[in-house]
Amino acid sequence: MLGNIKIQNIDKSFDDVKVLNDFTLDIEPGTFVSLIGPSGCGKSTLLRIIGGLEQSTSGDVFLDGEKVTKAGSDRGFAFQGSNLFPWLNVRENVAFGLKARKIYREKKNDVSDIINLVGLKGFENSYPHQISGGMQQRASLARALVGHPKVLLLDEPLGALDAFTRMNLQDEILRIKNENDMTMLMVTHDVDEAIYMSDRVVVMSARPSRLEAVIDIDLPRPRVRVQDAYTFYRNKILDCLNLGGKLHEAEYNI
Repeated sequence: MLGNIKIQNIDKSFDDVKVLNDFTLDIEPGTFVSLIGPSGCGKSTLLRIIGGLEQSTSGDVFLDGEKVTKAGSDRGFAFQGSNLFPWLNVRENVAFGLKARKIYREKKNDVSDIINLVGLKGFENSYPHQISGGMQQRASLARALVGHPKVLLLDEPLGALDAFTRMNLQDEILRIKNENDMTMLMVTHDVDEAIYMSDRVVVMSARPSRLEAVIDIDLPRPRVRVQDAYTFYRNKILDCLNLGGKLHEAEYNI
């Protein structure tokens, strides 16, 4: 399984507002990459363009050499909210995409396998309102994974969870990645989360967003959550975001 993403000179505007400006990035197969930047800088927009859910104004995205023009089963998408259908139980939610593609019969066993993989065995017949927020997010991950995508796109999937559930799911996502050897691209506002989970952190500038920096996280796995090396990477990322406590000269005179 591959999963090489090439983003070439992407521009994106909404009416007269330019969000992405000549954005270029290569993401190697099998890596975990986090996108981090100021609110409104276009992180989620870029993710949706890669997923084929949004069209760029100009520029192209390629997945394993094929130009991305629409959504496809080779990319799974997990959002901040679980977006589960409330009238379907866990199994039905996970199976929904397979049924829509008319491949459920041949892939039926994959549904149970993925539900087990995300730790929801025994909750297959539960409806979203009957399970916790963390379990709903697990079901959302299962739905994104059941088609065996090359790339999993994560748009702040853990942002609404409490700290302990969030840490637990961070480890679960990393375990799933290791067991499936897929490329993962995640939008997050949490610098420590990006350091803990990522092989590389991509820092985006304020809107109209360009590539500010690509920071390789050279820490052994499995990682511990508190270590001195985090300070180095945290300061490096915050400096790129101009949040490192540095004073800048005013751009005007009085």
